[in-house]
This record gives sequence, structure tokens and C-alpha cells, in this order.
Amino acid sequence: MRGAAEDLHRELARLGAATVYEASGREGLVDAELIQIVPGSRACGPARTVRCGQDDNLMVHAAMARLAPGEVLVLTMPEPRPVALVGDLLATQAQVRGAAAILVDASVRDRAELEAMGLPVWARWVRSRGAQKTVVGDLDVPVVVGGQEIRPGDLVVLDADGATVVAAERAGEVLAAAQAREEKEFAKRRQLQAGALSYELDGLREVVEGGG
Repeated sequence: MRGAAEDLHRELARLGAATVYEASGREGLVDAELIQIVPGSRACGPARTVRCGQDDNLMVHAAMARLAPGEVLVLTMPEPRPVALVGDLLATQAQVRGAAAILVDASVRDRAELEAMGLPVWARWVRSRGAQKTVVGDLDVPVVVGGQEIRPGDLVVLDADGATVVAAERAGEVLAAAQAREEKEFAKRRQLQAGALSYELDGLREVVEGGG
């Protein structure tokens, strides 16, 4: 079962955030400007969610004890602010534990070191301002990033376009729809390369110029 899940995650990561978002019925968009720390990286895995105290990363340290291989660590605060919840030492722990990626609805620091490590990381900001370690928050609870709810175990797809969330119970359905969409786009791309226009193929001429 684990092998099948890993194959599903790998395929969703390959298909990418935009294709998965469209194939899911335009659901799951994380509507936030995210910085992709490792250029060219892409990832998908079940969410390990963390709700930290404001400007505090105590619960990020706590989450490392629960983090399982292949998971996407999703870090939030009550209000997103440019406070670094992760630097290279916490990222090292996540990498050793086999995290697929880290999504930070706040800041990271040690950018050069994070990039060299190669662990896929996405964040709202890169800032040096450090967090406190005094507030007990919550682990494995639903969180919201960029207006999108992320429940523990929901799949998070990340690439250069940003992040898309797939409800765990829809994973197989969305994968099939995304693969079908890819095949359709491949055929359409061949037509465009041969000189066809989307203005014609998609019936847009009628929209602009009218059917008469």
C-alpha cells in the first residue's frame, strides 16, 4: 500500500500544482505568493500540519518528533508575518526524517544553506528575524494557508507555480483527471505546433465575434 501511495504522490508532483488544480475542478488553490527556495524543485505528500503560536516556532521543534517520511510539513501561525519559523538546523532535522517538503506560511532564513541542502522548501518570505520558543500551539489540526484549508493527511502539491491541496479522499479521482488533462493538452500542443490557433480550437472566435 505504501508503494502505491508513493507512486501516487510522485505522479501528482510530476503533473504539477497548476494541472492538478485545474483537474480537481479548480479546487485546492493556495492563493499566496510563495518563494520556491530550491529552484526546479517539486514535491507532493500528505500534510503534517502545525499551528504555531504567533511569531513562535516551539511547535516546529515538537513536530519533528512526529514527522514521517514522505510528509509535507505545513507550518502556520495565527497571522502570517515575516518571522523565520525554519532555518538550516530545523530543515536538517526534517530532511533526516525524510520530509518530502516544507511549506512555511511565514519566513525562513539561511536561504543559501537551505538551497544547498536541496530539501524542497516554500515560504512567504525570507527574513532573518527569529522566532520565540515559548508558546504551545497545535499539531495535526486543520490549518489555513492562502485561504485554503489543509487538513492533516491532505496531499500538498508544490512546484514553481505554487501549491495546490488535494483532499485525501479525492486523491485517486484527481490523479486520473490530471492525467487525462495532460493527455488532452499534449494532443492540443501538437495542433498548436502545427499552426492551429486556440482562438479556433476552443471556440473563442464565436465568443469574440459572434456566431452570425
